[in-house]
Amino acid sequence: MAKKKEQKEQSLEDRLWDTAEVLRGKVSPTSYKDIALGLLFLKFISNRYDARRKEIEEETKGSTEKERNYLLNLKDQYTAKGVFYLKEGDNWDDLTKMASSEKNLAIKIDGMIQEIENDNPDLENVLPKVFAGSGIPNDNLQQLIETFDGIPTDQITKDSFGRIYEYFLRNFHKKIGQKGGEFFTPESIVQLLVEIIEPYEGIIYDPTCGSGGMFVQSKKFQDAHKDKSKKGTSIYGVDSQQDIWRIAKMNLTMRGIEAKNIKNADCLVDHPFEKVKANRILANPPFNMAEWGHEKLTNDARFAKYGMPGDGKPGGNYAFMSHMIHHLDDRDGKLGLVLANGSMSGSGKEGAIRQKIIEDDLIDCMVALPTNLFYTVTIPACLWFVTKNKDDGKSRKRKGETLFIDARKIFTQVDRAHNELSEKQIQRIAGTYRSFIGEEGYPKYEDIPGYCQVSKIEDIAKNNYVLTPGRYVGAEEIEDDGEPFPDKMKRLTQEYARLTDESAKLDKEIRKNLKEIGFEI
Repeated sequence: MAKKKEQKEQSLEDRLWDTAEVLRGKVSPTSYKDIALGLLFLKFISNRYDARRKEIEEETKGSTEKERNYLLNLKDQYTAKGVFYLKEGDNWDDLTKMASSEKNLAIKIDGMIQEIENDNPDLENVLPKVFAGSGIPNDNLQQLIETFDGIPTDQITKDSFGRIYEYFLRNFHKKIGQKGGEFFTPESIVQLLVEIIEPYEGIIYDPTCGSGGMFVQSKKFQDAHKDKSKKGTSIYGVDSQQDIWRIAKMNLTMRGIEAKNIKNADCLVDHPFEKVKANRILANPPFNMAEWGHEKLTNDARFAKYGMPGDGKPGGNYAFMSHMIHHLDDRDGKLGLVLANGSMSGSGKEGAIRQKIIEDDLIDCMVALPTNLFYTVTIPACLWFVTKNKDDGKSRKRKGETLFIDARKIFTQVDRAHNELSEKQIQRIAGTYRSFIGEEGYPKYEDIPGYCQVSKIEDIAKNNYVLTPGRYVGAEEIEDDGEPFPDKMKRLTQEYARLTDESAKLDKEIRKNLKEIGFEI
């Protein structure tokens, strides 16, 4: 465990958030989230449009004024470069010019957004048309636009916009509480998942993608390992809530990540990517979801091999897990999944499913997480890592083996109620896994009592197919203090005698005081 040092200087993100939060007025955090993130996105696409327009101006210096104006206003000149087209009146600059004098600003913004969608079909239903219905005071909205207008776009990069957006997402996640967990998984958990899964190339799938954080972190990982990411990746994501799906589309667009395969649907009931076989799946589905569609999916192929989960809360955990295993590529499929701790030991139908998955040799690694990593739920969580092929030729052959890591004591305290994993702590846990699979450049794996242990399927069977790491890693070794046993026992018994004597004196004093006020024992 470590404690985080306080930052003295406010970052641009801090200043923007603090100023914007003051301007919220009486609007609920949930509604305000759409307003703030929508304006940030509008600022971003306008910035990209303006940059592309300058490029066209440079490219057409030798052209006639008529030819130049034609190309400057030709939609294909923008969309061909991955830039959204904004006609006159729909740009951020147009918004700032009318903001100070417009009395019905919210209505005007909704209209502007509709025009942008009409010109850019890829943005249909993505931008939030919620301003008029939000009730945000006109003055507050004007000041919010002024705040975002202060972002120095001449110095800021696409990645910087992404960081600002991510910072706002994180803060809304904290402020909204329980519902915030639906769209944001703490960054340190996502980073740990990505570091172990290593999404270098192929199809990456998140069936409960929220704001798209798994894809953003995967992109960061790929950028840091360009020498190993040569074939590129394709992403597929699903989220059932339209407002969260919108956030994902905007978040990925800001990062330059292709978002055409992010669907607004229920991954279990609607099953939009039925034929997809993914190389990597990363997900943080809703914990213990009772209403997951049991009655509609009785004969679904996804549950044919391991069994139909129950129709209660534990069943939801295994419905999502079975869905993901079904979508894994047989030769090179790996899954990293965040679930509630109860998923590791539940009985009944879920216990029977877990047993079959274990006997099928799919469980590669289990990680018990520290508490208070989530701002929205206090329920303890764990990470499941499933591998379809433990003899893929890329790593050490490890058939029948599962790595258990107890990371409950590995965390950095942010404040009294919240913890996170530092970069060093993430690398320690990921490094343990990489040693286990024999990855080049990492030391030979060794069991460490109290922290990690490799167990066989038969060992797990003896533990009734329970996957809680604490059952396998054993107790942490206690360092010998060098004091001879007879001396230690003499010292401890003397200390015990002293404490017993003090306790007796204290008890006598308490009884005396109680008697004096009429409460004799």
